[in-house]
Amino acid sequence: MLADRRAQTLIEHIEYLQSAWRQIKYAMPFENLAFCVLPDHLHCVWRLPEDEADYSTRWQRFKAGFSQALPASNRRSDSKRLRREKGIWQRRFWEHTIRDEIDLQQHIDYIHYNPVRHGLVERVADWPYSSFHYFVHRGLLPPDWGGSRVLDQDGPRYGE
Repeated sequence: MLADRRAQTLIEHIEYLQSAWRQIKYAMPFENLAFCVLPDHLHCVWRLPEDEADYSTRWQRFKAGFSQALPASNRRSDSKRLRREKGIWQRRFWEHTIRDEIDLQQHIDYIHYNPVRHGLVERVADWPYSSFHYFVHRGLLPPDWGGSRVLDQDGPRYGE
């Protein structure tokens, strides 16, 4: 999540985000099961190699790779300047261990529906920065999955 929740940085600089993603995936392999990049935050589900659980280092390197491609903001706090942080990201991230296939599906659905939930688009298919399009291309989801915000304010119903 970005420090400035009103920022559009992630989608304005999607090419830097993609480059950082590729670099970290090469340096510290993982399988990307689902993702969605929003203007100020992103969601993803990663599967790490067996017997490995180092999400933190991957996120740290990913954030650093993206940040290094951007110019420094003049609005950084003293603590961020002292730590040589550009002030782009919040320092934390949320991690959840997937419990089973139902939990995995619920998280993937949540990720794909997130742009609708945030009011960025009316239909999931209208948001370009999402693995939803890969799921449709592979025949795993129909192109009209999730309905529309106008017709279904609550989003997809899990388990149906």
